[in-house]
Amino acid sequence: MIPKRFEHVVFGFFLTFMMTFLIAGIVNFMALGIVPGFFTIWFWSWMSSWAVAFPSVLFVAPLTRRIVAKLVSD
Repeated sequence: MIPKRFEHVVFGFFLTFMMTFLIAGIVNFMALGIVPGFFTIWFWSWMSSWAVAFPSVLFVAPLTRRIVAKLVSD
């Protein structure tokens, strides 16, 4: 098992992994339709976007939590 202190990293990993999978598929389908090689195009678009999304969410998440904490009350 993964230690609790890495929970935010594991959460970000799975969140960005699934989110970019869905978004890359939708965007490629809307732009190209089903064309020969669609799944290969989707895969490479997905991996490219995930490579940016995962490190980004690790950087942006703490900032977002602070902003949300200021906007939400008990």
